[in-house]
Amino acid sequence: MRTLILLSLAGLGAQLVDGSLGMAHGVISTALLLALGTGPAVASAIVHFAQIGTGLVSGVSHARLGNVDWRVVARIGAPGCVGAFLGATVLSRLSTDVAEPVMAAILLALGLYVAVRFTLRGLPRGKLGRPLRTRFLAPLGLVAGFLGATGGGGWGMIGTPALLASGRMEPRKVIGSVDASKFLVAVAASAGFLLSLGSHGVDWSWVLAFLLGGMVIAPVAAWLVRFVAPRVLGSAVGGLIVVTNARTLLGSDRTAVPGAVAIGVHAALSALWAAALAYAVRAHLRERAAETAAEEPEPVAA
Repeated sequence: MRTLILLSLAGLGAQLVDGSLGMAHGVISTALLLALGTGPAVASAIVHFAQIGTGLVSGVSHARLGNVDWRVVARIGAPGCVGAFLGATVLSRLSTDVAEPVMAAILLALGLYVAVRFTLRGLPRGKLGRPLRTRFLAPLGLVAGFLGATGGGGWGMIGTPALLASGRMEPRKVIGSVDASKFLVAVAASAGFLLSLGSHGVDWSWVLAFLLGGMVIAPVAAWLVRFVAPRVLGSAVGGLIVVTNARTLLGSDRTAVPGAVAIGVHAALSALWAAALAYAVRAHLRERAAETAAEEPEPVAA
């Protein structure tokens, strides 16, 4: 029972972050499942089964608030489904000994990317321009879907920054569109896992726990996207993903890292995470102060 409550809270927290940043639901959830001793393929399957429900609720919530560009959803979602199905098939055929460090390495790299980007730069900003073309969205969806399934997460971490960096969409519409298309990708990945694994090893009570936690908070997260401080949240989440998966990777039998070295690396990463979070908080406060000063009317000369 305690495990189910923990998973529900994890699903709630992961969806809160995902609905606000457009990323990190899968990596947070998968990292927790790996820490609980779940096999990589089963962990990714559980997460994607749950994302069918959370993605649907999140997409509908964002759509009601006007945060979704349905043309982008269609153009990125269809190739994303193909990539997700292939990724699920590939992961299911890897042995656990090989899949665990591979998944941990993918998650660590994604977490490092998020931590560095948000700590140093926050959300990229650009002028709105022409509509995004299929020749950009299709390869993006294919790669993001494949890595999302093989790594247990990555759809939003690849799709959201790429769309934001294009400067052609408002941040809230990027996040809403990525979250809405996640439902399609989750269905395709789940189909791949069912065909390759069946339901062997999948604890459906765990899927339900993730699902309920995420569905409860999804409408709130869609509303919070207008107010959240992405720089601070992204730095915190990215650091958490790095520290968690570094522990998994260093503890793998294939890496054979001495215990003392592993402890030292983990301590160093934790210290860097704390420093990065402090920097992000200070940078956010400076940006907010500058924006407030710019909005204040200039004093009228006597």
